[in-house]
Amino acid sequence: MRENPQLAQRLADLHARRDAGIHSLGEIWRRHRLTCPTREQLGSHLLGTLDPDLSDYVTFHLQQVQCRHCLANVTDLENRQRESAGQVASRRRKFFQSSAGLLDRD
Repeated sequence: MRENPQLAQRLADLHARRDAGIHSLGEIWRRHRLTCPTREQLGSHLLGTLDPDLSDYVTFHLQQVQCRHCLANVTDLENRQRESAGQVASRRRKFFQSSAGLLDRD
């Protein structure tokens, strides 16, 4: 890009428009994630407990829009679901052991 003055000028123009407050609706929409479901909704969708209409929208959002932010959230949630019971039990035991001294004995 540094070697191509046309691309450099185009980038400068885009930065100037952004800095001047001239934004496209799509850019604002993506930046503020106005149509993204919450992480809780994504989790409910994975568990199959989400309202059917909202679940249909989440499916559309993930498969058609292919929102990178939401796809990353879903991947993380799926990875957490795959944790073995042993890992979960071990983590809970560590939490309990680390806080056992803080419990009131009265």
